[in-house]
Amino acid sequence: MTEILLLFCAYLIGSVPTAVWVSKGVFGMDIREYGSGNAGATNTFRVLGPKAGTFVMVVDMLKGVLAVRLAYLASYYHDPEHLTQLVNLQIGLGLAAVVGHIFPIWANFRGGKGIATLFGLVLAIQPVVALCCVGVFLMILFLTRYVSLSSIIASIAFPVLILYIFNEPEIYYRIFAIAVALMVVLTHQKNITRLLKGNESKVPLFRNRKEKH
Repeated sequence: MTEILLLFCAYLIGSVPTAVWVSKGVFGMDIREYGSGNAGATNTFRVLGPKAGTFVMVVDMLKGVLAVRLAYLASYYHDPEHLTQLVNLQIGLGLAAVVGHIFPIWANFRGGKGIATLFGLVLAIQPVVALCCVGVFLMILFLTRYVSLSSIIASIAFPVLILYIFNEPEIYYRIFAIAVALMVVLTHQKNITRLLKGNESKVPLFRNRKEKH
Protein backbone atom coordinates (compact mmCIF):
# COMPACT_ATOMS: atom_id res chain seq x y z
CA MET A 1 0.00 0.00 0.00
CA THR A 2 2.86 2.37 0.84
CA GLU A 3 4.49 1.73 -2.54
CA ILE A 4 1.25 2.49 -4.41
CA LEU A 5 0.82 5.76 -2.52
CA LEU A 6 4.42 6.74 -3.26
CA LEU A 7 4.00 5.90 -6.96
CA PHE A 8 0.91 8.08 -7.09
CA CYS A 9 2.77 10.94 -5.40
CA ALA A 10 5.64 10.51 -7.88
CA TYR A 11 3.16 10.72 -10.75
CA LEU A 12 1.71 13.95 -9.32
CA ILE A 13 5.22 15.42 -9.00
CA GLY A 14 5.98 14.51 -12.60
CA SER A 15 2.66 16.02 -13.67
CA VAL A 16 3.75 19.55 -12.74
CA PRO A 17 3.66 21.12 -16.24
CA THR A 18 6.62 23.45 -15.90
CA ALA A 19 6.75 24.54 -19.53
CA VAL A 20 3.01 25.18 -19.67
CA TRP A 21 2.93 27.23 -16.49
CA VAL A 22 6.00 29.25 -17.49
CA SER A 23 4.71 29.94 -20.99
CA LYS A 24 1.26 30.93 -19.75
CA GLY A 25 2.30 32.76 -16.60
CA VAL A 26 5.28 34.68 -17.98
CA PHE A 27 4.70 34.90 -21.73
CA GLY A 28 0.91 34.75 -21.96
CA MET A 29 0.84 31.82 -24.38
CA ASP A 30 0.61 28.03 -24.34
CA ILE A 31 3.91 26.44 -25.39
CA ARG A 32 1.96 23.46 -26.76
CA GLU A 33 0.52 25.64 -29.51
CA TYR A 34 3.95 26.54 -30.89
CA GLY A 35 7.03 24.80 -32.24
CA SER A 36 6.85 21.03 -31.93
CA GLY A 37 3.79 21.24 -29.68
CA ASN A 38 5.56 19.51 -26.78
CA ALA A 39 5.50 20.90 -23.25
CA GLY A 40 9.15 20.24 -22.56
CA ALA A 41 12.50 21.94 -22.24
CA THR A 42 13.54 21.46 -25.89
CA ASN A 43 10.49 23.20 -27.30
CA THR A 44 10.79 25.90 -24.64
CA PHE A 45 14.38 26.55 -25.75
CA ARG A 46 13.23 26.90 -29.36
CA VAL A 47 10.18 29.07 -28.73
CA LEU A 48 10.96 31.09 -25.58
CA GLY A 49 14.75 31.16 -25.55
CA PRO A 50 17.64 29.82 -23.43
CA LYS A 51 16.64 31.40 -20.09
CA ALA A 52 13.12 29.97 -20.06
CA GLY A 53 14.37 26.71 -21.55
CA THR A 54 17.07 26.30 -18.91
CA PHE A 55 14.62 27.00 -16.08
CA VAL A 56 12.13 24.45 -17.44
CA MET A 57 14.88 21.87 -17.95
CA VAL A 58 16.20 22.24 -14.39
CA VAL A 59 12.77 22.04 -12.77
CA ASP A 60 11.74 19.06 -14.91
CA MET A 61 14.99 17.35 -13.95
CA LEU A 62 14.35 18.02 -10.25
CA LYS A 63 10.95 16.33 -10.62
CA GLY A 64 12.77 13.08 -11.39
CA VAL A 65 15.20 13.57 -8.51
CA LEU A 66 12.42 14.30 -6.02
CA ALA A 67 10.32 11.36 -7.19
CA VAL A 68 13.25 8.96 -6.64
CA ARG A 69 13.89 10.42 -3.19
CA LEU A 70 10.35 9.43 -2.16
CA ALA A 71 11.67 5.88 -1.81
CA TYR A 72 13.34 6.85 1.46
CA LEU A 73 9.93 7.49 3.00
CA ALA A 74 9.36 3.73 2.99
CA SER A 75 11.17 2.47 6.11
CA TYR A 76 11.25 -1.13 4.87
CA TYR A 77 13.89 -0.22 2.29
CA HIS A 78 16.30 1.36 4.78
CA ASP A 79 17.84 -2.04 5.53
CA PRO A 80 21.01 -2.66 3.43
CA GLU A 81 19.72 -6.18 2.77
CA HIS A 82 16.93 -4.68 0.71
CA LEU A 83 19.19 -2.65 -1.60
CA THR A 84 17.92 -4.39 -4.75
CA GLN A 85 14.31 -3.69 -3.79
CA LEU A 86 15.24 -0.07 -3.04
CA VAL A 87 16.74 0.40 -6.49
CA ASN A 88 13.68 -1.19 -8.08
CA LEU A 89 11.37 1.12 -6.15
CA GLN A 90 13.47 4.14 -7.09
CA ILE A 91 13.29 3.21 -10.76
CA GLY A 92 9.52 2.72 -10.45
CA LEU A 93 9.05 6.10 -8.77
CA GLY A 94 11.21 7.83 -11.35
CA LEU A 95 9.28 6.23 -14.19
CA ALA A 96 6.00 7.27 -12.55
CA ALA A 97 7.27 10.86 -12.63
CA VAL A 98 8.23 10.47 -16.30
CA VAL A 99 4.73 9.19 -17.07
CA GLY A 100 3.35 12.18 -15.19
CA HIS A 101 5.49 14.52 -17.29
CA ILE A 102 4.30 12.93 -20.53
CA PHE A 103 0.65 12.71 -19.40
CA PRO A 104 0.27 15.48 -16.78
CA ILE A 105 -3.01 15.47 -14.88
CA TRP A 106 -2.57 19.22 -14.28
CA ALA A 107 -2.41 20.01 -18.03
CA ASN A 108 -5.06 17.85 -19.69
CA PHE A 109 -2.58 14.97 -20.11
CA ARG A 110 -0.62 16.84 -22.81
CA GLY A 111 3.00 17.07 -21.73
CA GLY A 112 6.52 16.63 -23.06
CA LYS A 113 8.76 13.68 -23.86
CA GLY A 114 10.15 13.31 -20.35
CA ILE A 115 13.86 13.47 -21.18
CA ALA A 116 14.79 15.97 -18.44
CA THR A 117 12.74 14.10 -15.84
CA LEU A 118 14.32 10.84 -16.96
CA PHE A 119 17.73 12.40 -16.52
CA GLY A 120 16.74 13.47 -13.00
CA LEU A 121 15.88 9.85 -12.28
CA VAL A 122 19.35 8.70 -13.40
CA LEU A 123 21.03 11.56 -11.55
CA ALA A 124 19.39 10.55 -8.29
CA ILE A 125 20.37 6.87 -8.60
CA GLN A 126 23.65 6.96 -10.54
CA PRO A 127 25.05 10.53 -10.42
CA VAL A 128 28.41 9.64 -12.02
CA VAL A 129 26.72 7.92 -14.96
CA ALA A 130 24.34 10.87 -15.27
CA LEU A 131 27.21 13.34 -15.44
CA CYS A 132 28.89 11.24 -18.13
CA CYS A 133 25.67 11.35 -20.14
CA VAL A 134 25.54 15.12 -19.65
CA GLY A 135 29.07 15.33 -21.05
CA VAL A 136 28.00 13.37 -24.13
CA PHE A 137 24.89 15.53 -24.50
CA LEU A 138 26.81 18.82 -24.27
CA MET A 139 29.51 17.65 -26.66
CA ILE A 140 26.98 16.69 -29.35
CA LEU A 141 24.98 19.86 -28.69
CA PHE A 142 28.11 22.00 -29.06
CA LEU A 143 29.04 20.29 -32.31
CA THR A 144 25.58 20.19 -33.90
CA ARG A 145 23.18 22.44 -31.91
CA TYR A 146 20.54 19.71 -32.28
CA VAL A 147 18.94 19.05 -28.89
CA SER A 148 17.09 16.03 -30.25
CA LEU A 149 20.24 14.41 -31.64
CA SER A 150 22.09 15.19 -28.41
CA SER A 151 19.32 13.54 -26.37
CA ILE A 152 19.29 10.44 -28.58
CA ILE A 153 23.05 9.91 -28.49
CA ALA A 154 23.23 10.59 -24.73
CA SER A 155 20.46 8.05 -24.15
CA ILE A 156 22.31 5.44 -26.19
CA ALA A 157 25.46 6.20 -24.20
CA PHE A 158 23.52 5.46 -20.99
CA PRO A 159 23.25 1.64 -21.40
CA VAL A 160 26.78 1.52 -22.84
CA LEU A 161 28.07 3.14 -19.66
CA ILE A 162 25.94 0.95 -17.40
CA LEU A 163 26.75 -2.34 -19.15
CA TYR A 164 30.36 -1.92 -20.19
CA ILE A 165 32.04 0.98 -18.38
CA PHE A 166 30.60 0.82 -14.86
CA ASN A 167 29.41 -2.80 -15.12
CA GLU A 168 26.32 -2.22 -12.97
CA PRO A 169 25.46 -5.53 -11.16
CA GLU A 170 21.74 -4.88 -10.66
CA ILE A 171 19.95 -6.70 -13.48
CA TYR A 172 16.84 -4.50 -13.32
CA TYR A 173 18.93 -1.38 -13.66
CA ARG A 174 20.68 -2.88 -16.69
CA ILE A 175 17.31 -3.64 -18.26
CA PHE A 176 16.13 -0.16 -17.36
CA ALA A 177 19.14 1.42 -19.09
CA ILE A 178 18.43 -0.45 -22.31
CA ALA A 179 14.73 0.42 -22.08
CA VAL A 180 15.55 4.11 -21.66
CA ALA A 181 17.62 4.16 -24.84
CA LEU A 182 14.86 2.41 -26.78
CA MET A 183 12.18 4.70 -25.38
CA VAL A 184 14.09 7.88 -26.27
CA VAL A 185 14.72 6.65 -29.81
CA LEU A 186 11.07 5.70 -30.24
CA THR A 187 9.76 9.02 -28.89
CA HIS A 188 12.10 10.90 -31.24
CA GLN A 189 10.97 9.25 -34.46
CA LYS A 190 9.72 12.54 -35.92
CA ASN A 191 12.96 14.26 -34.92
CA ILE A 192 14.98 11.49 -36.56
CA THR A 193 13.00 11.92 -39.76
CA ARG A 194 13.61 15.68 -39.71
CA LEU A 195 17.31 15.12 -38.99
CA LEU A 196 17.62 12.81 -41.99
CA LYS A 197 15.83 15.35 -44.19
CA GLY A 198 17.85 18.26 -42.79
CA ASN A 199 14.74 20.01 -41.47
CA GLU A 200 15.37 19.71 -37.71
CA SER A 201 15.55 23.03 -35.85
CA LYS A 202 18.80 24.04 -34.18
CA VAL A 203 19.08 25.71 -30.79
CA PRO A 204 21.31 28.84 -30.82
CA LEU A 205 23.01 28.21 -27.49
CA PHE A 206 26.64 28.70 -28.36
CA ARG A 207 26.44 30.89 -31.42
CA ASN A 208 24.86 34.15 -32.44
CA ARG A 209 21.09 33.94 -32.12
CA LYS A 210 20.79 35.91 -35.36
CA GLU A 211 22.61 33.23 -37.31
CA LYS A 212 20.28 31.67 -39.81
CA HIS A 213 19.89 27.94 -39.81
